[in-house]
Amino acid sequence: MTISTGRCLCGAVTFTATPNGGMHACHCPTCRRQSGGILFSVDCGDSVAVTGEVATYVSSDWATRQFCPACGTGLLWRSNDGAITMVSAQAFDDPSVFALEDEFCIESKPATYALAGERPRLTTDELWAQFAPPQD
Repeated sequence: MTISTGRCLCGAVTFTATPNGGMHACHCPTCRRQSGGILFSVDCGDSVAVTGEVATYVSSDWATRQFCPACGTGLLWRSNDGAITMVSAQAFDDPSVFALEDEFCIESKPATYALAGERPRLTTDELWAQFAPPQD
């Protein structure tokens, strides 16, 4: 992928990032509460460069969320070790370039909606297993 640009609603925060693939949908209770629905995000690793002030909220023992303090747009989910930065897909200037690759925390998805199409749908345990160190 190439470098992509994006911004918050009011334009006070802009960013560039190099996405590592397509879009992911998270159904966990924290993401749903923060986003008002499904959090659609794109993995950008450590490539994100932000211009403007962001506010940071420690949302768990393993990650923080960053947002524009002026308009409240949720922009970034960052792992505390800095290895993963997920950028809100809709904050990109052209989110239409991202195909939906998978869904996370599927057991937390409310019964009131379902995303069409076939793709991997991972439970929370299956998601975390991808990040576990290899067993000797």
